[in-house]
Amino acid sequence: MAIMKKYILISMVGWTLITNSIAISAEYREEIPFVPTPIEVVDKMLELAEVKKGDVIYDLGSGDGRIVIRAAKKYGARAVGIEMDSMLLVKARNDAKAAGVSHLVKFRSEDALNANISQATVVTLYMLPWFNEAMKPSFKKYLKPGARIVAHDFGIDGWKPDETVKLPEFELKPGGYKHQHTLYLWKIENGKDQNRKP
Repeated sequence: MAIMKKYILISMVGWTLITNSIAISAEYREEIPFVPTPIEVVDKMLELAEVKKGDVIYDLGSGDGRIVIRAAKKYGARAVGIEMDSMLLVKARNDAKAAGVSHLVKFRSEDALNANISQATVVTLYMLPWFNEAMKPSFKKYLKPGARIVAHDFGIDGWKPDETVKLPEFELKPGGYKHQHTLYLWKIENGKDQNRKP
């Protein structure tokens, strides 16, 4: 009987630790700060993806919408921004209207991890490593042959990029920190090609 009680106690403690760990992990994962991508880097991302007029760009965690708006303005491409911050969505829609591209873009208030991205021919993202990792099932499920993924600064664990580009340093703040931006490109060749090895 004593052994059984000890087993139950250990099990309860273990389960508590696991559930607390999950809760902490979930809370941590929600906190992805908005860091705007410099427009020079936006242009390089779109160039790396070889965006053209017939493309449909999905920007995951689109922030103020600059990648979406730039793709529409510069290439005439259709673009969709996925963002959960309501204030950023308002700004993005206003900026799209001011840029004259509202007819080409959409901004959706949605968790990108659960978004249907099946219409995307190009996916862009500037997110943390855990997010990129968590998107792999969606990339495998939704992206068709010919689609391209461009990630800013953080790769996708276990997937070897088709191309890696290190950009010159851009000053993020006047007189402040300089950061060398790195871009990663993956090309989807067929439905089973996403199980890449490093």
